[in-house]
Amino acid sequence: MIVQGSIVDIQNRQIFKGEIEVENGKIKAVRKSNHSVENYILPGFVDAHIHIESSMLVPSEFAKIAVVHGTVATVSDPHEIANVLGVKGVDFMIENGKKVPLKFNFGAPSCVPATSFESAGAIIDSQDIQLMMENPDIKYLAEMMNYPGVLFDDEEVLKKIKHAKNNNKPIDGHAPGLRGNDITKYIAAGISTDHECFTYKEALEKLQKGMKVIIREGSAAKNFDALIDLLPEHFENMLFCSDDKHPDDLLLGHINQLCERAVAKGIDVFKVLQAACVNPVKHYKLDVGLLQKDDFADFIVVEDLEKFKVLETYINGELVAKNGNSFVKSVAFEVLNNFNTDYKTISDFRFESDAKKIRVIEALDGELVTNQITVDSLIENGNLVSNTATDVLKMTVVNRYKNDEPAIAFIKNFGIKEGAIASSVGHDSHNIIAVGVSDEAICKAVNLIIKNKGGICAVNQSEEKIVSLPVAGIMSDLSAEEIGKSYAALDAMAKQMGSKLRAPYMSLSFMALLVIPSLKLSDKGLFDGEKFEFTSLDFS
Repeated sequence: MIVQGSIVDIQNRQIFKGEIEVENGKIKAVRKSNHSVENYILPGFVDAHIHIESSMLVPSEFAKIAVVHGTVATVSDPHEIANVLGVKGVDFMIENGKKVPLKFNFGAPSCVPATSFESAGAIIDSQDIQLMMENPDIKYLAEMMNYPGVLFDDEEVLKKIKHAKNNNKPIDGHAPGLRGNDITKYIAAGISTDHECFTYKEALEKLQKGMKVIIREGSAAKNFDALIDLLPEHFENMLFCSDDKHPDDLLLGHINQLCERAVAKGIDVFKVLQAACVNPVKHYKLDVGLLQKDDFADFIVVEDLEKFKVLETYINGELVAKNGNSFVKSVAFEVLNNFNTDYKTISDFRFESDAKKIRVIEALDGELVTNQITVDSLIENGNLVSNTATDVLKMTVVNRYKNDEPAIAFIKNFGIKEGAIASSVGHDSHNIIAVGVSDEAICKAVNLIIKNKGGICAVNQSEEKIVSLPVAGIMSDLSAEEIGKSYAALDAMAKQMGSKLRAPYMSLSFMALLVIPSLKLSDKGLFDGEKFEFTSLDFS
């Protein structure tokens, strides 16, 4: 097979008219050639850090859409399913991913459970990590979110890091806001990347100290604008990722969108493509071709080097997508889950108090970090309730793995004026999380999730909608087109109910993510992410 076009040789910083000869899945030759083809041939895009589960799609269905956008490989952290099902969940992701051409590169989740301050469905300890690191299907140790464990020399954390080093596999980081001596020690432990930088200065310090910084632009967390100006000088040590990509967003684009935005800012196209295509392959030692002789034939054909409209995607020499059509086929798989809690009653969501002021989580649109604020309480019949006038709403996290009392807190900026929204996608342990205007609405939403053994939903007095997620309570067994359409309708309903957030369900899912400061809620209670300890809701 021969493919012609203008060949983009990123590593040698040149573009020339030529052709690629492919034989047995590899590139037999790259040569100059006179022809009239105006398209460009370049290595395929690689998402340098993503939780496939957050697309609400199993890997095989994710692949069907990603290849259309020129993605040939991902560096995938199966942390989400691991918190539900443990090593069995990781094995599911690996085996499902093997059934399609896209090159999924899974890591060993380093933090299951993410903290001891929440209830997860499984535990992956250092002995499990040792076995996983010896598995050739495991490419790296996934994000070390327990940065306090690194800083305070936690024995179990250090064992996990040691097993990765012993197997010569990279160690991913997760250290939002970590600076100074703390980040120096964190890097010295062997941690080589971070995708959690949310300011220019933070990312610059990490780059200067030898870390690779991954620019993240997902459905909720969007750090492209804050960090992209670092790329021209630091392109050899920067990568692109989505981290979490909801299905409706994935249908629109992937890493190709970041390339388009970066080039539109005037950044040299070779530097942009170095971050999008080359750096992930070299850092993680991936079996992904870079358009060189004898490489795997993993490449894409694009219309131009401005919009990066993908015309064709090849993986191991196989044409897997053309002109927006995917040739990746759906595959059969076993549906696994772990949902063991009973229906709740309205009284379960009461919070008896006479406090005049309460601590409130302030959600920030497009950010995973939150603020901790103090507001006047609203009490009815001794029960703390939502105040729609001030947009301070009651929220809950309900343990999905056993019957337990729901945890209660309050949150600002969700904007809902009626009903409630809920989800069993609640990072990191994936308990049920809900926000609503009344205890009745919250209870109704939570029970709808329980009835379906997982999903995301919206309810009000006249309507209820749910996208069921039967696979581990976090993924669908449907196609991206089906789930994307249903999700978009649900997103629209949440916004019709008053939410002003760009991605209310993605934002909701992170309100239980304790490892991101400053105030979050787990199924065990309100948590101060800066002090790394539980705190009280009221001040009395």
